[in-house]
Amino acid sequence: MNPSVIRDVNSEFGFATLTLNRSDRLNSLSNDLLEALSDSLDAVVADDSIRAVIITGSGRAFCAGADTDEMTGGSGEGPHKPGPGGAEELRRGFRLARKVILGIYEMEKPVIAAIHGSAVGAGFDLACACDIRIAGESARFMAAYIHVGLFPGYGGTWLYPRLLGSAKAAEMMYTGNFLEVNEAKSLGFLNDVVADDKLIGTAEKMARRIAAGPPIAIRLAKTMMRRGMSMDLETSLEMSAAVEAITLSSEDHAEGMMALRQKRRPEFKGN
Repeated sequence: MNPSVIRDVNSEFGFATLTLNRSDRLNSLSNDLLEALSDSLDAVVADDSIRAVIITGSGRAFCAGADTDEMTGGSGEGPHKPGPGGAEELRRGFRLARKVILGIYEMEKPVIAAIHGSAVGAGFDLACACDIRIAGESARFMAAYIHVGLFPGYGGTWLYPRLLGSAKAAEMMYTGNFLEVNEAKSLGFLNDVVADDKLIGTAEKMARRIAAGPPIAIRLAKTMMRRGMSMDLETSLEMSAAVEAITLSSEDHAEGMMALRQKRRPEFKGN
C-alpha cells in the first residue's frame, strides 16, 4: 500500500476529513506519508470553503509514530536514519515533521483528532497538536521514544506539559507507559470518549457545529489562544481589543445580532 492521505471534503457542511491511509503499518509516519499529510494540510488551508478539519487514521490505529523501518537498522530510507551528513543532516531532516506539527497547531481552522487504537510517539504528538481530541474506547496513548533511546522530537516536550500537566508529562516521557483512554479523559486531554463505531460520527458532528459558526471569529480565537501561550495578560488584552475590533466591524457580527433579535439561527458567511 502506498502511503497516502485520503482527503474528503464535505462541501455541504464545510469541513474536511484527512485520513492517514497506511493501515498495513498502523499509519506510521514514513517520509512519504508526512509529505502527503503536509500537502493535504496545505490544501485545506487554501480552501476557504473548509471551516474545520478532522484528522483520523485508517484500519486499527490512529498513528503508530514515526516509521521505525526508516531508522537505524531498518531497510527503508528516511530523514531519521543516520547517514554521511551526521547529526546536522539528521537535524535538518526534521523540517517536514516541524512543518506538519506547526501546520496543524497554527492553522487558523480548528482541527479535530478522531483517535482510535494506538496513538504513540509521533502519532501521540500529532494528536496533541490538534485543537480538539475525540477518542474511541480503544484509544491508547504513549510517548514511546524512550523505548528506543530517543528524545520526543516531534514537539512533545512543549506539548505534553501544557496538555497533561508537568507531572504526568514527565511520567510519560521518562517511563514510556501507556496513558489509557479513561485517564486521558479525566486529565482533560480528551474532549469526549465514545464507542469506536460512533467515533467518526461524533467528530463530524463537532466539525459541523464549528463550521456553522462565524469563521472570522473562530479563526481569530484560535490564533489568539495559540499566541496567548507566550503572552502576559496585559499584552493579550491589548491584542484582544484590536482583534475584537475586526469582529465588531464584520458582517457576521451584524448577522449574529440580527438573528438574535429575530430569534432565528444565524447564517455566517465569513465576511
